[in-house]
Amino acid sequence: MTMPWRPDLGNGTYRNPVLNSDWSDPDVVRVGDDFYLTASSFGRVPGLPLLHSRDLVNWTLVGHALERLSPDADFAVPRHDCGVWAPSLRHHAGRFWIFWGDPDHGIQQINAEDIRGPWSAPHLVKSGKGLIDACPLWDEETGEAYLVHAWAKSRSGIKNRLTGHRMSPDGRELLDAGTTLVDADTIPGWFTLEGPKLHRHDGWFWIFAPAGGVETGWQGAFRSRTFEGPYEERVVLAQGSTEVNGPHQGSWVRTAAGEDWFLHFQSRGAYGRVVHLQPMRWEGGWPVIGDEGEPVLVHRSPEAPEQPAEAPASADDFPGGRYGRQWQWTANPRPGWTVRHGGDGLRLSCVRTAYAHDLRALPNVLVQRLPAEEFTAETSLTLDSREPGAKAGLAVLGDAFSWIGLEAGPDGTARLVHRYAEAVAEHERDAEHPRPAPGAAVRVRIEVTRGARCRFYADTGDGTGFQASGQVFAAAPWRWVGALLGLFATAPAGTEPSGTAGFTSFRTTGTPRTV
Repeated sequence: MTMPWRPDLGNGTYRNPVLNSDWSDPDVVRVGDDFYLTASSFGRVPGLPLLHSRDLVNWTLVGHALERLSPDADFAVPRHDCGVWAPSLRHHAGRFWIFWGDPDHGIQQINAEDIRGPWSAPHLVKSGKGLIDACPLWDEETGEAYLVHAWAKSRSGIKNRLTGHRMSPDGRELLDAGTTLVDADTIPGWFTLEGPKLHRHDGWFWIFAPAGGVETGWQGAFRSRTFEGPYEERVVLAQGSTEVNGPHQGSWVRTAAGEDWFLHFQSRGAYGRVVHLQPMRWEGGWPVIGDEGEPVLVHRSPEAPEQPAEAPASADDFPGGRYGRQWQWTANPRPGWTVRHGGDGLRLSCVRTAYAHDLRALPNVLVQRLPAEEFTAETSLTLDSREPGAKAGLAVLGDAFSWIGLEAGPDGTARLVHRYAEAVAEHERDAEHPRPAPGAAVRVRIEVTRGARCRFYADTGDGTGFQASGQVFAAAPWRWVGALLGLFATAPAGTEPSGTAGFTSFRTTGTPRTV
């Protein structure tokens, strides 16, 4: 695979974003010489991605901490804006800890001795609606433990407020009813305060928390001599004269060399929330992030041993019939969605459903993030079904969607189809006239250019090569999630076996042709 985006410039500097895809609400911890990052995964499964780096610039995906979402029945269908919101990753007492808020159920916690697991089963620390963005703190000097969280107004009627608790050292229960640490309604001009990260530094309790909304907001810092407050505030990072809108909701980390850095996201529409790395220093008792409080685009890299240029994988040969870590389901998976076989390549069952007309409603779509601003995604597809209406394809999936692939016609013969649905549409429509697909095989391609403009292509093997299909499609995000690449196979509702679809050689490459 050609890496579509290289943050490491190879000359001791890097460029932002260091993660140029949707790693929403990042939190980072250092353990020895290693950095680990987790991010929101909302309703996708497995959840809580785990990334590793040695220099904060080059990252790889090493796994997920959450095998399934619970309650299982709630996530049997896609719930794209629910589930895991803004997790916090910490290392304490020889264990990794992740706390997060599920806005419909409460604050949950898991832990593990090794970042790659096994992870404990989720434990509900605080039950309730609208409890989000939870972050723990173990005070190494006193042995006391604390927890802070924000509120989702859509579930609780409360927003712009941070609530703090004392917590048992084992991270399993809260020891009080909670105290309002910061009420941003009392701070002129501050709104939508959320995403708190709790720290102890230089004798102060610190809360790093963004406000102002993800598109246009800023990063704040709050400090108090006591956990309960009162806290004084300061804006420590804002867009200013740069093109980095709403620098937001991130993580302060100190390297083994003693340097301070801050990772945050930038909301970029269909691309989701990409991750930037900012230098950080302390001046007058307050953090100064970026270039005097404005985001940097190019900067000296952190002091660290030289690392190879890396990014989370997006291509996949599906060795042994298994899909890579970059893929997630749009809901809790069920047995039989994938078919094990002896060779390489992914084989999906054509899952029978009454919702085959709307990919947004399907739990059995295998998805991954858009890997860069400009890229090409391509795969080979076979349809091994003569069930009329059985279909499989490669999709760009969001609040609107478009896909290209194969469908069995009324007589069971495979044909090439390209379909789409607008955000307000309940049914997909043809984007191009169906045409025969000899051998029930096709190679399909999506070329994505700036602005998430997608052009679809197909090669049916008739000797004409790749041919453009339909009009340019503008990818659309979900409410909190960027657009996704997806693979799927379905069939109309019924009870009899409906066949399978095969995918091989999934490739992502660099800058495509101009749309």
